[in-house]
Amino acid sequence: MKEKVDLVIVNAKVYTVDDAFSEAQAFAVQDGKFIAVGTTEEIRDVYTSDQIIDADGRAITPGLIDAHCHFYGLGLTQQLVDLVGTKSFDEVLERVQAFHAANPKSFLRGRGWDQNDWEIKEFPTKAQLDTIFPDIPVALERVDGHAYLVNQKALDMAGIDWGTKVEGGEIVKKWENGYSGITGILVDNPMSLIDSIMPAPSLEDKIRALKDAERISLNHGLTTVNDAGLDRNTIELIDSLQQAGELSIRIYAMVSNNKKDVDYFINKGPIKTDRLNVRSVKVYGDGALGSRGAALKEEYSDLPEHFGAMITPVADIEALAKKLANSEYQMNTHAIGDSANIAVLRAYKNVLQGKSDRRWKIEHAQVLTEGDFDYFADGIIPSVQPTHATSDMYWAEDRLGERVKGAYAYKTLLKKAGTIALGTDFPVENVSPFLTFYAAVARQDTSGYPKGGFQMEEALSREETLKGMTIWAAYSNFEENEKGSIEPGKVADFVIYDKDMMTVPVEEIPTIRAEQTFVNGIVR
Repeated sequence: MKEKVDLVIVNAKVYTVDDAFSEAQAFAVQDGKFIAVGTTEEIRDVYTSDQIIDADGRAITPGLIDAHCHFYGLGLTQQLVDLVGTKSFDEVLERVQAFHAANPKSFLRGRGWDQNDWEIKEFPTKAQLDTIFPDIPVALERVDGHAYLVNQKALDMAGIDWGTKVEGGEIVKKWENGYSGITGILVDNPMSLIDSIMPAPSLEDKIRALKDAERISLNHGLTTVNDAGLDRNTIELIDSLQQAGELSIRIYAMVSNNKKDVDYFINKGPIKTDRLNVRSVKVYGDGALGSRGAALKEEYSDLPEHFGAMITPVADIEALAKKLANSEYQMNTHAIGDSANIAVLRAYKNVLQGKSDRRWKIEHAQVLTEGDFDYFADGIIPSVQPTHATSDMYWAEDRLGERVKGAYAYKTLLKKAGTIALGTDFPVENVSPFLTFYAAVARQDTSGYPKGGFQMEEALSREETLKGMTIWAAYSNFEENEKGSIEPGKVADFVIYDKDMMTVPVEEIPTIRAEQTFVNGIVR
């Protein structure tokens, strides 16, 4: 007599992502876990179910993991003016005015502009915002989250004037082309002055944001997301929604680096439920390359005497590394520029000597000097976002000159570290993991530019890319024994696709859709 189970999948092309990267045709699920994997005949001979899905030859992979994103932030951006894809500052202004007309706000916020996409590739100024919105504070966040454009009303409310000084960033001023004074552009740490005057989202806003982010993520085949920086209140809200069955996606929550929350979680120890994992701290090393906030060893090639800046002073990074090394918590540090990367890598090396299997991460690991790659051989995990390479490739050489050869070097990082975790950094980039896959393999934008790919010696193979989005990402979260591959005993998180990402022509990868996403064997 056949064993009755909750779910049986047959006639599929299953990429198990086990140690042998073997393929299967079928599997059985019981109580939210895979219990058997094999051929269609093998599974049909032993198991039956009220729910048998004939996949008709379609591809199935383990549930996809986004190793670095801003899940809660994505949800919140659904409530802001969407400025992604704007081709000019005039278009930014048009979207802001249209949004405000339809959704009048006492504090107007938007996100997603990128001056590198405009014909005039310069930071805008607040002059037109001041004219259009003289009485309402406006804060428009750059796509990378490392700069604001604000109007005079917001500056006044935040107490920012000519004499305001904040370490670890810039209050941009300008004396040319008829403009004199504070431009309204705030890069990195000065942004916190604006944050302090923004109305806090209500509990209803927060819950809506988390549910919106879950809907978008699951629709793209993501079953686990690593949220790179959450405060205690948001983490506890996520836990309560998950426990109540209101949120099904799994979240690896990195605690934002504020002393009160870090001390609370270190003292409490790691928190692990079937859907939430809290055992890491997210630290900002430097800023972003697009806003010239990334900390470089030598001056920017397109801005003499400018080196970017550390957001967290090196001494503070070293002190926190020592503190976390004496706890069970992982340290995950944002490092873009070569100066920031070596500062963080040295801090890690100094405190981790004699400690094994800590799996500390460098988030982004974007620009490195040749000799500095060797630090990753000591158990440090590069957590990178392939679409950053294809978003930045148009202007990265302008910023870096010859140093661009050590940037977005995913193959080199993999060779040194033996593993690489892949994510998107959404909403900085598009949520789609298929764009991540395409960027990692093809190193091109969706129009096929540049011909032959951008620095193709740093491309990943399809197998390496899928591992980076499944088992290696799970490993980076200390979760490789419970997810990341389709094997008996692991949680039944998997995705059925309309096309096979491992075999379709490379140019078709961005068009792949997740037809069904399963968490614990239940379609979501």
